[in-house]
Amino acid sequence: MANDASTVFDLVILGGGSGGYAAALRGAQLGLDVALIEKDKVGGTCLHRGCIPTKALLHAGEIADQARESAQFGVKATFEGIDVPAVHKYKDGVIAGLYKGLQGLIASRKVTYIEGEGRLSSPTSVDVNGQRIQGRHVLLATGSVPKSLPGLEIDGNRIISSDHALVLDRVPQSAIILGGGVIGVEFASAWKSFGADVTVIEGLKHLVPVEDENSSKLLERAFRKRGIKFNLGTFFQKAEYTQDGVKVTLADGKEFEAEVLLVAVGRGPVSQGLGYEEQGVAMDRGYVLVDEYMRTNVPTISAVGDLVPTLQLAHVGFAEGILVAERLAGLKVVPIDYDGVPRVTYCHPEVASVGITEAKAKEIYGADKVVALKYNLAGNGKSKILNTAGEIKLVQVKDGAVVGVHMVGDRMGEQVGEAQLIYNWEALPAEVAQLIHAHPTQNEAMGEAHLALAGKPLHSHD
Repeated sequence: MANDASTVFDLVILGGGSGGYAAALRGAQLGLDVALIEKDKVGGTCLHRGCIPTKALLHAGEIADQARESAQFGVKATFEGIDVPAVHKYKDGVIAGLYKGLQGLIASRKVTYIEGEGRLSSPTSVDVNGQRIQGRHVLLATGSVPKSLPGLEIDGNRIISSDHALVLDRVPQSAIILGGGVIGVEFASAWKSFGADVTVIEGLKHLVPVEDENSSKLLERAFRKRGIKFNLGTFFQKAEYTQDGVKVTLADGKEFEAEVLLVAVGRGPVSQGLGYEEQGVAMDRGYVLVDEYMRTNVPTISAVGDLVPTLQLAHVGFAEGILVAERLAGLKVVPIDYDGVPRVTYCHPEVASVGITEAKAKEIYGADKVVALKYNLAGNGKSKILNTAGEIKLVQVKDGAVVGVHMVGDRMGEQVGEAQLIYNWEALPAEVAQLIHAHPTQNEAMGEAHLALAGKPLHSHD
């Protein structure tokens, strides 16, 4: 292994996804000499196989639904079907534009970009392309890949992962989706919009089970109305090929058949065979363990993103990467409050939240100290215009701050920014109620909900 001792970087980053490239850009901005190593394409899962392509598919599905439903708005349009190659061209065009922009950003910040498969070779070096890259500090950011279940082999044909689903050359006539979390319900929503017959299998008792139970129930109601089928509360047992597709059997013996099975049971960390354990990095179930400042047990090594057991969200990776860069540059940093991170599931209707659920609030503060209020979007003019249904639910500590905002409805993801400020600034309902929200917007539903919680409801019943 050639050792290029002439250059010792301030920061060597292994992995160019959301966490890695955010650390590289911020570190370079702060004057650090940064090397960024990526085996595939900078941007990682989010840009190429996750956030961006899935939302492009969901938007195409939204257009399909609007074409089908245009008559109710007085617009004469016809829906003639899905041109799958054209959908992929649109999706890939979005990705290509963002990828080009990101490459330009990295070049403009003078980050040393190295394409190749890297491996941690010491607490201060990474080996890649036959060269040893030395650094004063190493950041591990190798991300995640789709997981499966024991005995369930993803073949890329009839049993597929989200990676395969994003490049599928057809709309499946029927699909079983194993997993009712974010990935599962987003694909269920998109495929239903494209015309597929979809069934979601979730072993827990609700769809999007980490969300507030009220949000889960609202989504389930909306999915029933859309004709998306789901089976809750019974776990997967086995899958086998049929003549034309796949048959799934659950633990209670119930069987489902479809053309394809999408395995959407989460994502696991990419950490095997990369030298982490050999260099003494503490790990658990493949995840690299870190403290609140993203430091591992090895003083010269930090880790961020899907590789660590925090929320698997691109914007969390961005924040963690920035935190590491600023810490290494000598700035004062504040640990991330993961409850204060906005979370959005981009199905139709959208599910968005910040803060803690009502159940969690009662667990922390006591049931008698928690107040919950639901504001129905039926009272919101813009939501009526958009023909969307749903609610904004507020969770408050009695006589105190709002500790949870939970929303279901089309475009609710666009309202999560104000919700984030409300939670993170520990706002009182009366403080939000005195702010004037533009009319008619969906955003004013947030104001109306806080007016009601403050005891002075306007367009809602008290």
